[in-house]
Amino acid sequence: MKEFAVNHSANPQNAKVKLRRIGGALLLIILSLLSTGAEAREKRYIKGNPADINPPLAGPAYDLGGGGLDVDEAIQWTINQARGCTNCSSKVDVVVIRASGEDAYNQPIYDMNGVDSVETIIINSRQEANNSDIVARVKKAEVLFFAGGDQCKYIDYFKNTQLETAIKSVVARGGAIGGTSAGAMIQSSYVYNACGRAVESRDALEDPYRDIEFTYNFLPWANLKGTVIDTHFDKRDRMGRLMTFIARQIQDGKSRSVLGIGLSEETSVVVNRYGQAKVMGRGPAYFVLGDRKPEVCEQGRPLTFSNIRIWRIRSGGTFNLKNRPKAGSYIRNVNRGRIDSNPY
Repeated sequence: MKEFAVNHSANPQNAKVKLRRIGGALLLIILSLLSTGAEAREKRYIKGNPADINPPLAGPAYDLGGGGLDVDEAIQWTINQARGCTNCSSKVDVVVIRASGEDAYNQPIYDMNGVDSVETIIINSRQEANNSDIVARVKKAEVLFFAGGDQCKYIDYFKNTQLETAIKSVVARGGAIGGTSAGAMIQSSYVYNACGRAVESRDALEDPYRDIEFTYNFLPWANLKGTVIDTHFDKRDRMGRLMTFIARQIQDGKSRSVLGIGLSEETSVVVNRYGQAKVMGRGPAYFVLGDRKPEVCEQGRPLTFSNIRIWRIRSGGTFNLKNRPKAGSYIRNVNRGRIDSNPY
């Protein structure tokens, strides 16, 4: 303040210029603070009744979407499974979890039967995943839905946080959980986390270890135990990389038997509390079983993996995850990085 007084008496014009600069800087700071506050408020969008209703639940249930257009029928199914009825007065609160984006799910889900409220929460840091207010909102939900995006971000932001504990508590209460694309892939026991370079079938079959990493013990759902999920499946020709993912779990000693679930776009596999899966949407879905050690699964060498069993289930069809069918499958083999015939 003393410096301003000296300069003001010496040169009034210079003082006015400096005051304008200081005023402009203060204005920018204020606008920045207001903008930051607006962004924080915009990370949560709610539609419907904000009060917690806490109905009795009849799940758990799961909706695994393959990406592309969502299957509304599958989302409605999870809502009905959570509340234990199709046509009744019971309602649930739905929370949509995202790492980016906005509230595109709020209105369509709110318009479904049995929905009391829909809240989209955008969480893009571990700090936010440990925010007590956000954690409380998730914990009180009856249905959770993970939007598509980047499974690496979901794992990086959510694993070993209070949010992860809250998500698990919803399922433990008998709630339902769904997701599409990356939001479906994180529901499996063995999660291809895509934290490195994007890998497709040709790359994976040529070298099962290059740029392929997995995350374990993230969301260990009982009815999806021993699974690895892949999405955008037939459109992006991902059978080869799913076979590689399966081979890796067996080779690395994670399990002697692994079931891959390949989800086509505009398709969902829903799973009820008894482990019964049903395909909904455009279809089909693929259930891919590896139950023996691959002949060659080493870094820098093409994969050789024999007797992979595949079930191709069309929309409307079912698959029992606990008691796998003995019929309706076909066998494919991988020899030096090449699948012996059309696996679809």
